[in-house]
Formats: sequence, C-alpha cells, structure tokens
Amino acid sequence: MFRGILVAALLLAGCASGQNEAQQQVLVDRATLAVQEVMTAGDRPQDATDTLKRARAALVCPRFFRAGFIFGGEGGACVLSARDGSGSWSSPAFYSMGAASFGLQAGITDASLVVLVMNDRALTALLRDQVRFGGDANLTFATFGAGIGGGTTAAAGADYVALAQSRGLFAGLSLQGSYMNYDAAGARAYYGRDATAQQIVIDMAAHNPAADPLRAMLMRFGNRQ
Repeated sequence: MFRGILVAALLLAGCASGQNEAQQQVLVDRATLAVQEVMTAGDRPQDATDTLKRARAALVCPRFFRAGFIFGGEGGACVLSARDGSGSWSSPAFYSMGAASFGLQAGITDASLVVLVMNDRALTALLRDQVRFGGDANLTFATFGAGIGGGTTAAAGADYVALAQSRGLFAGLSLQGSYMNYDAAGARAYYGRDATAQQIVIDMAAHNPAADPLRAMLMRFGNRQ
C-alpha cells in the first residue's frame, strides 16, 4: 500500500510543482483544449453537451494519469469553474486529484477528464474538500467513456458525471476512491492574492482575463439558451 500511496504522491507532485502564474496559465490553456476534446468525442457528442447544459459546474483535468503494476496510483491537476444565475462561467479555482490502489492492474492511462458537477449539493461538497468519489454514500457518481453515448438515463440522477477521453493501456478509467484537494498556492500564483475556491467560483471575486478562453469554451458547449 505504501508503494501505491507513493505513486499517487509522485503523480500529484509532478502536477503541482512550480507554482507561478505562467505555469498555472498552461494548466488553464490545456483545460480549455480538454473541454473541446471531450465534448466533441464519441459517437453522440450531443449527449455530453446536453449534460453540460444542465451542470452547475465543471471540473476539468486536462492530463489525468493512472499508472501501476499491482500497486498503482492516479492523479492530475484540475480547474473548477461554476456558472452563475445568468449562465456566465467563473474564472477557475485550482485543484489536485489523486488516489492509490492495489490489485490486479498493469499499464498506464493519460486522459482528458471533465467531471460535471450537477447540483449545488455536489458543488458545496467539492468546495469544502469533502469529496471522495465513490466513498460518500450521499453523493452519486457516474463515469462514461468518450462522450456519454447512451448513458444519459444513468446520469440523470447523478451528482457528478465524469466524461473521459482516455489514451493508454488500461481498458478504462475509474475514479473510485479518488479525492480532491484545493490548491491555494496555485490560486495565489494565478490571481496575485489569496482566494478560497468559494470566492473564485461562487462569489466571482477573483478574475484573470487570461482565463476568458476557458470560460468561453464552457459557454460554447454549455449555453442553456
């Protein structure tokens, strides 16, 4: 188990190293491209965009890694944006996701991941660092591959819906047991001051104009009009 935890820690350390505005901007730019990639993948991309239109927020992890041989780990740097009552999306808050695992597994996956946060309850749990996917009986979670295909019925009552465009040797991508941590240092580097996730995505009290392409991409695929 220690080796699994070490693998996850190394994955997260690689994502979080070097907290400065330029490197955080690279993450935001990659997230913008990841939204486009995931929302246009699969045989029925309209299902993905329809789900995004119903979402309260979106957590985007442009480079989500899973690796292991018996002991394994997964992780990635992510950004979270939420929409207000008028449909406008916030600037991003920064998160890291990680997990350790043990079992019959071998290979590596590099995925673009978009986790759609479907309601206020799910968003509140995320803002309070209380989310462990698959580990909270009060929060439901659905995972689909590239595009969600025929999964709209299964996703209808989920608090979180994960869409992934995976590349690699693992057959699929499981977020079971993955946990989220708010990256306060990343936010400080990007906005030039301390800001909580709530202040960024709910109060919209922090803004960086360089994040506008990400906000526009979410609006493009998630406009409720």
